Amino acid sequence: MPLKKYLPKSLFGRALLIIMLPIAIMQMAVAYFFFNAHWNQVTGNLSDSVAADISVAVQLYKQSPSSDRAERLDDMLRPQMELSVALEEGDKLPLTTRDAFFSNLDKTLRRSLGNSLIDEFWFDTTRYPNHIDIRVAVDEGVLRFIAARERVFAPTGFVFIFWLITATVLLSLVSIVFIRNQAKPITELAAAADAFGKGQDISNFKPSGASEVRLAGQSFLKMRGRIRRHIEQRTTMLAGVSHDLRTPLTRLKLHLAMQDKTDENDEARQDIKDMEAMLGGYLDFAKGLEGESTRAVNIKRFLTDIISKCAEPLPELFAPETIQANIRPQALERAVMNLLSNAQKYAEMSRVTLTETESNIFIAVEDNGPGIPPEKRQVAFKAFQRLDEARNQNIEGVGLGLSIARDIAQIHGGSLQLEESELGGLKAVLYLPI
Repeated sequence: MPLKKYLPKSLFGRALLIIMLPIAIMQMAVAYFFFNAHWNQVTGNLSDSVAADISVAVQLYKQSPSSDRAERLDDMLRPQMELSVALEEGDKLPLTTRDAFFSNLDKTLRRSLGNSLIDEFWFDTTRYPNHIDIRVAVDEGVLRFIAARERVFAPTGFVFIFWLITATVLLSLVSIVFIRNQAKPITELAAAADAFGKGQDISNFKPSGASEVRLAGQSFLKMRGRIRRHIEQRTTMLAGVSHDLRTPLTRLKLHLAMQDKTDENDEARQDIKDMEAMLGGYLDFAKGLEGESTRAVNIKRFLTDIISKCAEPLPELFAPETIQANIRPQALERAVMNLLSNAQKYAEMSRVTLTETESNIFIAVEDNGPGIPPEKRQVAFKAFQRLDEARNQNIEGVGLGLSIARDIAQIHGGSLQLEESELGGLKAVLYLPI
């Protein structure tokens, strides 16, 4: 629907439109009927009265046309009818006209004068604020009349418009304040949900607003409690499993350490090492990152420290010196290490590039390895997913590296995207807000 794209997108804008649109339509309807019924009728009667007076004055002047006659008419009409008369000998009617802001004023007066006068006439309703200039052509020149504006037009029309506009403005201000107060609790609920999704503390959030909004806030708090209990239970269970399995694995390592060095024993030792790495990966995936707070970090120095811990050959780093961001250092280090581990495991060369925009930083990890086909990149993010030809099998083939890295990016309010690298392999880009 073409009209839909022009409608407000926010709740505040839509609620304001719902309230103000009927008010505006009602005000326009009232104004229209007032002007076309009451105001036009009253103004028409006043204009007809003035036009009749001018017509009589012109006829009286024509009985004895002279400047003295015009002066006597002025002495007679000015005190009683607020209508001054003057003869401008030798003048002609102006050729230009100026229309009033409200065209109905000129239309009503023109109709009344046209019905009452047989001579040519001209008038101006804009030159003087409290008077109207009306001129009638006579043989000696122009007979000029100055009439009080309230004699021609109903002044109540402007008063009515003033109060109509004033009432509309007052109603609009009241509506804006009311709607803003109603929309504020929804905005706070959205901010709390976003903060909870990023692992931030939302203990200060309290449901407020209308009963429906408070109910939604209370439901959100209950959901948060259930999610936190689920995470704690999952972490406790996996920690217990990891602890219980490490004990027999340790005994096996001790038993194998006392055995002769043979190919079979070496393979068994490697299997135990892989199992320990898997247990560590499972525990990392289940831990959650709520305990770590954010702090401002120089990102280039942060990445330099991470790269120094990598195996040879070290990835290249391209980064400006001055980029600062609020991050969870341990969590982000785990994410970057997962990406670098993948790159080094499946490629001969890798590099890290740091760039910045007004609101985000981008940490890109690229390599010249086999990459991941576009149609399988979303599948690679799934936990415990292993692609034969892809490279999400870091952490010793557990299949959690990309999943953990993406979770960490989302906890920071960002995302992780997989793209094709200029080096020919995979490009993993961490998008993080500054």
